[in-house]
Amino acid sequence: MSNRAMLGLGGLGAILFLLYQSLFIVSERELAIKFQLGEFVRGDYMPGIHLKMPFINNVRKFDRRILTLDAEPERYLTFEKKNVIVDAFVKWRISDVGSYYKTMGGDERRARLRLSQVINDGLRGEFGKRTIQEAISGERDQIMKVLTTQANEQVKPFGIDIVDVRIKRIELPAEVSSSVYRRMEQERARVAKDLRARGAEAAERIRADADRERTVILAEAYRDAERLRGDGDAKAAETYASAYNQDPNFYRIYRSLNAYRAVFNKRDDVLVLDPDAEFFRYFRGVAGGSRID
Repeated sequence: MSNRAMLGLGGLGAILFLLYQSLFIVSERELAIKFQLGEFVRGDYMPGIHLKMPFINNVRKFDRRILTLDAEPERYLTFEKKNVIVDAFVKWRISDVGSYYKTMGGDERRARLRLSQVINDGLRGEFGKRTIQEAISGERDQIMKVLTTQANEQVKPFGIDIVDVRIKRIELPAEVSSSVYRRMEQERARVAKDLRARGAEAAERIRADADRERTVILAEAYRDAERLRGDGDAKAAETYASAYNQDPNFYRIYRSLNAYRAVFNKRDDVLVLDPDAEFFRYFRGVAGGSRID
């Protein structure tokens, strides 16, 4: 191969090298900033192919996707000065790569540390305003929303956008758990005792009402029965009087026969009386004067 050919290939290689050094590609998953002799120049590159000056400009790329910060669980004090162990994670991304580089030096570890401090301070403040019950059951969503808003305001100058803050788990330390469980048991026992007392009171009231109604019903029934009995006795007396007035002799015989039937209703009944007594007058004769054969 001649010297001219060698020089041609060398020149072509140099051109290709210079062209390679003059181009850089930014993908959809990346953010890029350009430096000129070590000084920040530009950081608003869209995905695609861009130019730079070889040996004068250099490019640094960062991940533009949503990143996750999953720190170790931390202890926080609630409003009642009780410890809770909170395990949370943060979804974040770089929103302004220029500010991110200027404030964090483009160091993701440094950014994660700053994010952890912001989130921990926010969690400490939110849990310090609430009781254990409010934090665990009723207001967890509110804590996450407030924390996301407040943390975004604090990290905005760093070129960082917090997408979401999520609390995975809230636990009580062992010494607090036993105390809380005892208090819960005592509260449930108090509620059960109160319910039983209310039930006993209601039962006594129902029994008293039932006894009163029973007494009233029996009294009214006795009153009605006595009234009916009196009416019946009056009607019977009236009937007897009317029958007696129609035929006194027959009525006397009829009553005597009923008396005999009532006295001598069994074979072994014995009645000791004077044979001339008034009770046996109709055994002696029809009109009470002559004997009946």
